[in-house]
Amino acid sequence: MKKRLMKVLALGLVMALSLGILAGCGAKKEEVAEQKEEKKFVFKLGHAADEENTWHKGAVKFAELVKEKSNGRIEVKVYPNEQLGNEMDNITGVQAGTADMVISGETLQNWAPKVGAMAIPYAIKDSETLQNIVNGEIGQEIEKEIIDKAGLRPLFWYERGPRYLTSNRPITTPDELNGMIVRVPNVPVFVKAWEALGAKPTPMAFSEVFTGLQQGTVEGQENPLALINSAGFYEVQKYVNKTAHVRSWIYVLMGEKQWESLPEDLQVVVMEAAKEAQAYEHELFLEQEEALATTLQERGMNFVDVDQDAFRTKVEASLKDALTEEQYEMYQKIKEVK
Repeated sequence: MKKRLMKVLALGLVMALSLGILAGCGAKKEEVAEQKEEKKFVFKLGHAADEENTWHKGAVKFAELVKEKSNGRIEVKVYPNEQLGNEMDNITGVQAGTADMVISGETLQNWAPKVGAMAIPYAIKDSETLQNIVNGEIGQEIEKEIIDKAGLRPLFWYERGPRYLTSNRPITTPDELNGMIVRVPNVPVFVKAWEALGAKPTPMAFSEVFTGLQQGTVEGQENPLALINSAGFYEVQKYVNKTAHVRSWIYVLMGEKQWESLPEDLQVVVMEAAKEAQAYEHELFLEQEEALATTLQERGMNFVDVDQDAFRTKVEASLKDALTEEQYEMYQKIKEVK
């Protein structure tokens, strides 16, 4: 009887120890799972605009929203003014993993050719048409190619104001360009278009443009009013020639590898924050566009009406040769959007 009791006690002790070990293992697994779930992600976002530009304000809003919605599990550090390098540097940095996010547009065509259709001169007539293009099949087609070929994932986008030519002499017709050296971004269709207009287009990093204008390396440049203002070009240029030659948009992008590193719940958080940040920036953009012309005039710039039909005619004649076959097909699709 005594032996049987001892066996029962021993068996009970073994079972208790086993349960304790299993419970301990379970607790450790739960702890590991919790630690994995609570992993924090820190991402660097670089761009070319200054702190007053709506791009930067939209990016900062995105960083605030994503941190709040993820309960601090995601932190986005925003670096304006090309602190992480110029646009090309930022793109290659994200692809290499030394940065994580970038604001970019036409420059992406160096990897994804269809992106070239985003900024074809005189292809998009107004803001409403632009939004229909970005939110429709054409926009989806472009975004897919950016993901597949550039390894970057568009999170949200900003509408860009019309691009205008600035100069130190008024330009009303293409003939008045007469070999003028114009800084353009490193975008093939821009180069071809300005060549067709009679200028001498010179690709140059945005950070070098002010000095180039100041020193006379280039005589003019073309950008939306927001960048003309934030870059201080009113200090070295007298005229805004209202060419309105390009209406386009620009993406806030994340490296595809960085995106895939996020668990699904945080991917949802990122896209929710992106949607809200886009709406926030767009309101700022609309308010700013109304005020920018007045601001630049107060800072000494004169606005010049131009013969847009003459500019459009010369540019359109150059597009067949300036665009790849694929881009030209996209251009035809864009022109059909109302």
